[in-house]
Amino acid sequence: MSNDGRHDFDFLFGSWRIHNRKLKNNLDRGCTEWIEFDMSLDARPILGGIGNIDESATTLPDGTNFQGMSLRLFDPEENVWRIWWSSSTFPGRLDPPVVGQFVAGRGEFVCDDIIGGEPAKVRYEWTGTTTDSPAWQQDFSFDDGKTWDPPNWIMTFSHT
Repeated sequence: MSNDGRHDFDFLFGSWRIHNRKLKNNLDRGCTEWIEFDMSLDARPILGGIGNIDESATTLPDGTNFQGMSLRLFDPEENVWRIWWSSSTFPGRLDPPVVGQFVAGRGEFVCDDIIGGEPAKVRYEWTGTTTDSPAWQQDFSFDDGKTWDPPNWIMTFSHT
């Protein structure tokens, strides 16, 4: 079995409790109101381990039921992961895939998207993946990656 990155997300397999700190409307650059909530997440390998999928669910502080899912596929030729996100917030849509890899224990995945009507780069960052409490965060850049806004969604994981 190759050590080319295809096992980078093996740490995620299983059931998790996730504490979320998220801007109430992370697609609005002017939003300053944060919400906090917990959710459950279950992750498992697919396609013989060359990919994985997770599903998450919670009730948001306003009483809205929320479900999300990530699909991650490893491209051994390019040695990168592509990660697609979908949620009950925007039914029937897969967000453009963020693309990247882990270097020195930190995962960085980026894509181009439209945020609040503006072209932007979206970045996912994974840290602490060798610990019992990995963390994920999302931030945006509106100047082609020269600078990044502060994170607009932060997740801290703990095993259930």
